[in-house]
Amino acid sequence: MLNDLAWDLVQQLMLGEEDLRVDIHNFESGGAVIDCGVETIGSLSAGLALAEICTSGLADISILPGTIGDIGWPHVFVQSDNPVEACLLSQYAGWSIQVKEFFGMGSGPMRARAGKEDLFTELEFDDRDSDFVVGILETGDLPGSDVINYVAETCKIDPAQVCLLAAPTSSFAGNLQVVARSLETAMHKLHVLGFDVNRVAAGCGSAPLSPVAADDLTGIGRTNDAILYGGRVTLWIDGDDESIAEIGPKIPSSGSSMYGQPFLEVFQAAGGDFYKIDPLLFSPAEVLIHNIETGQVHLFGGLNATVLKASFGVK
Repeated sequence: MLNDLAWDLVQQLMLGEEDLRVDIHNFESGGAVIDCGVETIGSLSAGLALAEICTSGLADISILPGTIGDIGWPHVFVQSDNPVEACLLSQYAGWSIQVKEFFGMGSGPMRARAGKEDLFTELEFDDRDSDFVVGILETGDLPGSDVINYVAETCKIDPAQVCLLAAPTSSFAGNLQVVARSLETAMHKLHVLGFDVNRVAAGCGSAPLSPVAADDLTGIGRTNDAILYGGRVTLWIDGDDESIAEIGPKIPSSGSSMYGQPFLEVFQAAGGDFYKIDPLLFSPAEVLIHNIETGQVHLFGGLNATVLKASFGVK
């Protein structure tokens, strides 16, 4: 059960509250919120823990050395032998949560317990037998007990069994957990394109860890660019090569008509409305596919260091 797996990781995170520079808020009415970067500084380690919890512990996430063009740069690496469960059923930010003045983009296994998205019907999955609910909120405000109660009511569980972890994009942890979505964006793109994602047996991906921004808008631009122009994903897929070759050019971000400029410019041109942005843009820059049945290798897309450097403020 995805939420129960994530709950065990939350308990481990709580034991390292001081070292990870996070704050735990327990409510008298039940439930808990872990601040990973809203009112506390957070840390890189908190970001790694946040990203791992977001995948229900079904992905290994680390920081590795890499490059942007000719510059040395840390990259966030993610690998999973359960990419459907880790990425689509857990990590994908598919639940917009608004309670009174509070708003946050929700990801993590709480989505599987709520089952509000068509994706769970399409993939024939639910997590309604879980004993706990764990969610990650990308937000600049700490959720209160009213948000806990809303999530509990939607998920049909006692508020005492709910834990929400919050961090803005412009924070150590929030920045890292978004960049850790290179594999997730590839899996979601395949699903959007109508490809049978259950053919994906394993996957790994990396993206440059974007500089922590001074504000969330800049942070949204940088974290998206990290994946759109610097993300590299490898997928191990079974079945025929013909379907892979046909869909392959559509998978990387270069398959979108909006490709080629920093995401912040795209976002501003869309009037700050994500729904006016071509959904085909949200994918890694490069996708390498290994067919584990035929032994064939397929490569699509490529990195764009020029746009990355402009986005990250590298001269």
